[in-house]
Amino acid sequence: MAWIVLIVSGILESVWATALGRSENFTKLWPTVIFGAALALSMAGLAFALRDIPTGTAYAVWVGIGVALTVTYAMIFGGEPSSIIKVLLLIGLVGCIVGLKLVDTPR
Repeated sequence: MAWIVLIVSGILESVWATALGRSENFTKLWPTVIFGAALALSMAGLAFALRDIPTGTAYAVWVGIGVALTVTYAMIFGGEPSSIIKVLLLIGLVGCIVGLKLVDTPR
């Protein structure tokens, strides 16, 4: 259960990071509301996952998921330039995240 919550929390990290950028310094209401809600839920989920997953592993997975999804979303919808190298590096990042799960040993 902790891993599922951690993955959802990583997705929510991407949501709040994207909403933060779209809030235009907290001047737009809905992106600001989405930012606040996603941030709170993401942190709560990370805290929940830390009960069963070592801190270093959980944090690396949480951030890695957030980074991979935020960059991918920005490349598809936000005008961030993409390249084969960027895509390959993101695939490598996802591979490292999966690797952390595979080598995880319960506390």
